[in-house]
Amino acid sequence: MPPLLQVENLHTYFSTQEGIVKAVNGVSLSLDEGKVLGLVGESGSGKTVTALSILGLVPYPGKIVSGEITYDGQDLVNMGLNQMRRIRGNEISLVFQDAGAALNPVISIGQQVGEILSEHTDMSKRQVRERSAELLAEMGIADAKEMLNRYPFQLSGGIAQRVLLAIGIALNPRVLIADEPTSNLDVTLQAEILHRLRLMRQEIGTTIMLITHDLGIIAQMADTVAVMYGGSIVEYAETRELFKRPTHPYTSGLFQALPRLDSPDEPLKALPGIPPRMIDPPDQCPYLSRCSKATTECRTSPRPPLVEIEADHELACYNPITFPD
Repeated sequence: MPPLLQVENLHTYFSTQEGIVKAVNGVSLSLDEGKVLGLVGESGSGKTVTALSILGLVPYPGKIVSGEITYDGQDLVNMGLNQMRRIRGNEISLVFQDAGAALNPVISIGQQVGEILSEHTDMSKRQVRERSAELLAEMGIADAKEMLNRYPFQLSGGIAQRVLLAIGIALNPRVLIADEPTSNLDVTLQAEILHRLRLMRQEIGTTIMLITHDLGIIAQMADTVAVMYGGSIVEYAETRELFKRPTHPYTSGLFQALPRLDSPDEPLKALPGIPPRMIDPPDQCPYLSRCSKATTECRTSPRPPLVEIEADHELACYNPITFPD
């Protein structure tokens, strides 16, 4: 069965006075129906721009320069605006990272939740309001009917994030893209948000792209993982395989920076250097300047392609980490 959503060699650039920002520089990934794909990487690696590209929401002066995005056999890159509007929220929904910035401060919660219902259904105003309250209640928000009259500035961060999730699932989308849905929340609220995502997958079969930098969340939620660095995917594998055999030096570095319960006294190892400059980056491997395993081939060859090194495990590296058989 072909993937429900597939991205092939996507390039999304931003034209600035300083140069071309290659925010997404050759991303390829796929989502199988009913599965959870974790997209992980440092801030600035291009995760959010990839999500915005899928829904045609890249802000000016950014644009998709090349590549293919296919959803259920439909070409999203060249799709007309009216048809794309029917897909957004209805079939593919995006939950933004910063609830405070995503919610309109001068429009009530009821209007913001109800807008997507009014846009895509034939519900009456009364039905829209009733369904909006039901959605908030499903997110575990107490006094949901009263909450409809409030404004974003009256909400805590956790409640605001639940409102965003309620908007995201309002129409039971086939694909939900959750961009850092648990960032800036305490562990209790994080657990509740993740529980809601699990229920969506179990009860209505939602396919989820979970964007995060938290490998603990990835371990709990994802079936497969795409590791992103410098605007491209550097490693792609099933979650268990990736945690067992992180083969790219960058992926290995991420794991070495994590505290471990089985060796609490072992010092954490920070990744050396800084993320690459995305304005007119060199054609070599984006991790080159930070990699301790770099060779002459890495320094003189073009950016390594993402190739399959074994079943369901792809890698973009000339000198990967090896593991004993």
